[in-house]
Amino acid sequence: MMDAPAANSAVTCDDDQSILHGIAAGDRSAFERLMRVHNRRLYRLARATLRDDAEAEDALQDAYLRAFRSIAQFRGDAALSTWLSKLVINECLSRMRRNSRRQNVIPMVSTGSQSEFLSICADDSEPLDTALARRQVRSLLERKIDELPDSYRTVFVMRAVEEMTVDETAESLGIPEETVRSRHFRAKSLLRESLAQDFDLAERDVFEFGGARCDRIVATVMARAHRDELLSLRGRFLTPLIKS
Repeated sequence: MMDAPAANSAVTCDDDQSILHGIAAGDRSAFERLMRVHNRRLYRLARATLRDDAEAEDALQDAYLRAFRSIAQFRGDAALSTWLSKLVINECLSRMRRNSRRQNVIPMVSTGSQSEFLSICADDSEPLDTALARRQVRSLLERKIDELPDSYRTVFVMRAVEEMTVDETAESLGIPEETVRSRHFRAKSLLRESLAQDFDLAERDVFEFGGARCDRIVATVMARAHRDELLSLRGRFLTPLIKS
């Protein structure tokens, strides 16, 4: 029996073959299907590399146009997803080089780069507080991944988020498989350290007490104490009158 990842891979390959046959036959809708099948993965690669939503969209569109113009040259030596990934990464790195030249700074780029994280889309049926908490966690993770060095960020997204295999990642980035393994391990270590620091700081603020809450409790207690004092004084004053 085929396991889930292998089954998904087989389905994707079948889809890719069907799409390629359609494109070869001149079916323009087949290229639209290609984009819809690979959009999420490729956008994440672009977003990870460029760390900007709008720039990532532009880069992905340009890479798709490059793919459209050169799809006839695809020989199937690698998976279609890998070929597309290379186009996207090359487009992103080209943009980074152009931008760095415009700004007259040296580009801080290595052989790979990347990331966004988890499209954990809150379900409409989720309570509002649960949906908000999920978005906050996603935002924190995305920010932490954006802070990773370029080459680690790319490998992490490809391996952990998109669940690409080591050899797929290595082929897409043009680096040895051992480099993929070491960068993935280092990326996870850096993320754990960074998240641990944030949680250590957050622990100090758990059940935060201060400001308005502090003022409210102090005012309430003092008001009640004052009332108790008045009642006590009233009792001491009235007791002799009652006895007399």
